[in-house]
Amino acid sequence: MIQVEALSLGYGERLVLQDLNFAVAAGEFVGILGPNGSGKSTLIHALSGLIAPKSGRIVIKERHLETIASRLRAQILAVVPQASEVRFPFTCLEVVLMGRYPHRQRWGSLTDDDLLWALRSMRRTTTEHLQERPVTEVSGGEHQRVVIARALAQDPEFLLLDEATSSLDVRKKLEIFEILKFLNATKGLTVLCAMHDLNLAALYCDRLMFLKDGGIIQDGPTEKVFSPEVLAQVYQAPMEVLRHPGHRRPYAVMLPLAPASREEEEILKAARG
Repeated sequence: MIQVEALSLGYGERLVLQDLNFAVAAGEFVGILGPNGSGKSTLIHALSGLIAPKSGRIVIKERHLETIASRLRAQILAVVPQASEVRFPFTCLEVVLMGRYPHRQRWGSLTDDDLLWALRSMRRTTTEHLQERPVTEVSGGEHQRVVIARALAQDPEFLLLDEATSSLDVRKKLEIFEILKFLNATKGLTVLCAMHDLNLAALYCDRLMFLKDGGIIQDGPTEKVFSPEVLAQVYQAPMEVLRHPGHRRPYAVMLPLAPASREEEEILKAARG
């Protein structure tokens, strides 16, 4: 469904990611992980068509991404950014209904089916009680859940999330990922989510892709690549990986770094050569 070939991305003269090659099959649930500045958001922006590749290509459903008209692209693919600003005081329901625009006939009015999609999406994101509230008068977390509801109302085949739940509390994060997992399992929704929360990714994603130093350094099933060795390689921090006795999914436990004095000694030793 998504094929990335020899893809290089960047801004101006600065390259962020180079020579990426991977494929995502229909119905996969993929977490994109990596340290700050590793290119997670850049990759999401490229897959959504917000930035053009420096080289290489992105193929979605056997068509080059840049050849897909914006309206059709919006029917296939929805994006939830880390933060989005709506300055005009639309009601939250009006914001969610914007997700139905790609499916409307030109100059056509909203239908009962559109309204049903919007209300169902708001119920799924626990924002139904905000229908009549101006989006400019809700909290940051509520605003983000409304934006997620708008993306669900698009009824996409692919959902791209760029740190989309970072502003939510623990309960709301779990609720959103439970909905994503449900839609993935029952509707075949393909999900790619750039994340920082290692344990949330390990709990819900079936496949993890780790970015670092301009490329993909690990990509595979969560059970295989979510290991102390890989996490230490990616984040340069000591971690243990345990298996939860209940759900049996792996989870990471952070360990203390070496004392600063020891680090300083190592820096001086390396500098003296």
